[in-house]
Amino acid sequence: MASGYKLGTMAAILVAGFPHLRATLSFLRRAGALRGVLGLVALLIVLRYRRSKASKHVKDLSIIGRRLIDERYDFDEFDIIVIGGGTAGCVLASRLSEDPRVRVLLLESGGSAQGVPESRTPAGFTSILRSKYGYDLYTEPQAFLKDGRKLFWPRGRFLGGCSSINAQMAQYGCPSDFDQWAEFMHDDTWSWNKFRRYFNKFEKYSADPDYPQVDPTHRGSEGPVRIGYFNTIAQSSKDFVKACVNVGIPYTPDFNGPNGTLGASRVLTYIDQNRERVSSESAYLTPNVLARPNLKVAINSHVTRILFDTEKRAVGVEYANSENGPHYRSRARKEVILSWILMLSGIGPAEHLKEHNIAVVHDLAGVGANLVDHPVIDISYKDATNSSANYLVPRTLADKLKLFKALLHYKFLRSGGPLATNFAETIAFIRSDDPTLFPPSQYPQVLEDSTSGAGAPDVELLCTSIGYKPHAQSLFDVPTRALHACLLKPMSRGEVLLKSANPFDLPSVNPNYMKDLDDLQRLLRGLRLCFRIAQTEPLASHLDHTLEHAELDHRLHLKSDEELTEILKSRIETLYHPTSSCRMAPQEQYGVVDARLRVYGLKALRICDASIFPWIVSGHTVC
Repeated sequence: MASGYKLGTMAAILVAGFPHLRATLSFLRRAGALRGVLGLVALLIVLRYRRSKASKHVKDLSIIGRRLIDERYDFDEFDIIVIGGGTAGCVLASRLSEDPRVRVLLLESGGSAQGVPESRTPAGFTSILRSKYGYDLYTEPQAFLKDGRKLFWPRGRFLGGCSSINAQMAQYGCPSDFDQWAEFMHDDTWSWNKFRRYFNKFEKYSADPDYPQVDPTHRGSEGPVRIGYFNTIAQSSKDFVKACVNVGIPYTPDFNGPNGTLGASRVLTYIDQNRERVSSESAYLTPNVLARPNLKVAINSHVTRILFDTEKRAVGVEYANSENGPHYRSRARKEVILSWILMLSGIGPAEHLKEHNIAVVHDLAGVGANLVDHPVIDISYKDATNSSANYLVPRTLADKLKLFKALLHYKFLRSGGPLATNFAETIAFIRSDDPTLFPPSQYPQVLEDSTSGAGAPDVELLCTSIGYKPHAQSLFDVPTRALHACLLKPMSRGEVLLKSANPFDLPSVNPNYMKDLDDLQRLLRGLRLCFRIAQTEPLASHLDHTLEHAELDHRLHLKSDEELTEILKSRIETLYHPTSSCRMAPQEQYGVVDARLRVYGLKALRICDASIFPWIVSGHTVC
């Protein structure tokens, strides 16, 4: 006991001044690692890491702006100001500042994710969903779910945004999704054949000999974003794909190819050769990029509003470190590009703005409308092989020893292991009207087709190597595996509104899950198919089908459709893909931006994030 205490104290002294090491130790403590080995872990980390370089992020806002009370100076001027350092914002700041003549300012309300080991470690992201690194956002009570449930909607609050906290799945949607956008906007630049070059431009694909059927000519090789198969995959996840084939779902080698996405396979991931997450921050805001003299990246800078001149031209932004701290302004000589803050700046439905005593700059009804998300339901089974990594949340001394071993293998041997899983290792895309999977004799109800084309899916099935409770905040008391059914093309639409005029208050979000009755039926079919796959070899051998457990789902397949419908309403959660609340569409169809992402009725203002999607993609949004 005494020697362990001294070793821990010595380790604490050694890591003083090493921000990454302190964060790693904090992660180990929260994970429940043994105190007696904590000092040893710290010493090993000291041997592996060099001192981190000084941060190149702007923390003192007086460097980039002028205080509101300071009338002696004009605003500091930039060519382009990007509001929000999320998935899109980091890319924009990096690409725009490639031209040394263009001065770019990126404003992010959080900090950097690079020193957060839970973000860098593929399996660690679930531990930060409810933390200072995320917004503690909940939906409004859902009128069409059981008991008017409020759902947790985590969003990343640091550079990289949700690309720094998501499950790292590199899948972009179906080609016809983009063709639908192009046809709708009468603009061929959004079509798959034109748009796919940009996917290839950012990719750096690493081929894997276990997957020779992936055609590398359809993947990018020179981009900053590493994608490949560097994540850990469990045998049960591999056997999920085989079970899918055995129930009639074809195998597809590449979900991002030109031939559509229907089928089952292992998913590509944003995980690099070191088994670390690749986010938009790590890929695009590298030390060399941050060193550009024409780029300033300000962290902990919360934008409070956009500034307009008398001609409705965006001319600058106002921002602060905190609600009660000093406010600053910076001028945008050319454009402001944003991912939020419209309503607080006076752009949106006029009546709603007046309710909060916000001066109306421009009445634009579509702002906040058409919100849509991917709802998902989880079903968990006891792992018959007792090999799942439930010890990642340790309950016993044996679990803690296993976790410590996994940490050593991951951090120092770089051999992957359970900490290199992204959880959702294999997936399948299907259509709820597929007569092979859903014979009309058993499923006579004809559902409205919500997809973008005959080759596009409306349901996704996922296999995770560990079963977990909502948002993986806790695990079950036995080793588990899980399947999940996700509705990809819901017809239900919701809205985003203000709760107040305070820019530091979170908004009101209401996705209206299951408002459309066909949504419920499509998801019910996906759930029924999960049951069949779970009982099909070779996956069936991984699951204990005899267990009686109050929290697990071994008997769920025996329920009637009516009973399952009520279970769906009580258990639906988000898959973290909200889109379309500032839709790219004609203004008379509640559009907010045109095909060049320019906000209707305003000058020098664009929106660039998933809120502009005309329709949600039938895949993963990286948002």
